[in-house]
Amino acid sequence: MTSGPSDYLAAERTFLAWIRTGLALMGFGFVVARFGLFLRMLQSGGQSTLPPESYGFSFWAGTALITLGVVVNIMSARHHARLIRELNAGGSGFNRPSSLGIAVAVILAVLGLAMAAYLISVRDPKQANPAGGGQSKAMTTNTGAGIVSIPSNHSVDQTVEKLQGILQAKGVKLFALVDHSGEAEKAGLKMLPTKLLIFGNPKAGTPLMIASPSIAIDLPLKILVSEDKSGKVWVAYNSAVYLQGRHKLPADLVQNIAVVEALASKAAE
Repeated sequence: MTSGPSDYLAAERTFLAWIRTGLALMGFGFVVARFGLFLRMLQSGGQSTLPPESYGFSFWAGTALITLGVVVNIMSARHHARLIRELNAGGSGFNRPSSLGIAVAVILAVLGLAMAAYLISVRDPKQANPAGGGQSKAMTTNTGAGIVSIPSNHSVDQTVEKLQGILQAKGVKLFALVDHSGEAEKAGLKMLPTKLLIFGNPKAGTPLMIASPSIAIDLPLKILVSEDKSGKVWVAYNSAVYLQGRHKLPADLVQNIAVVEALASKAAE
């Protein structure tokens, strides 16, 4: 049986379809690889201070899909070359099912199940445990203002007292404690408990102001402890990354202000 032009054209169309499949797998693999980062940003309220590291299972699943796409393109080229040889010899390349197609379908099914299990494992902990228990890991970030807020397990006064103890233990000077709600009460106004701590260390702050004098407007560092209408206490501070961008601070000096995050987290525990 002699192969005609239609046989060669059909083989070429099949080859191009496999190439498109390989490219789609590689593109989708890249999206999956970055999906873990997307989930972490959602969980952190959009904060962009995440370290440049692998993002768990999604990274490896995405890498597997990209690798699969490369293998599909290589194998499809090999199969196409073999099919053309068979057609040239007057044979037929359609006497058996596509082993490549079956392999790709099975691998995609396994990866799909694994991704489903991954999504279940990273679901919102509040949904997994509505009754609560222990400190909530939720964090909110006002990306426009650079303010990060984390929940506290204590009252406003208890959180402030704990933070004062931490500052004292670390040798950090507390310049002022502003009791906004207390001052409001003196003025005959009612305000939910709100206190602002202003603290710092000249050895850490001075190099920052020398490198970028404008940061003096945001120094000393500040932590706001306040209670919302639902009775939840929050510990808020300016993001170090936001301050770096606002004042164009050198990267090697950011650690001088990044300490505020550790102090706030420790006080909220």
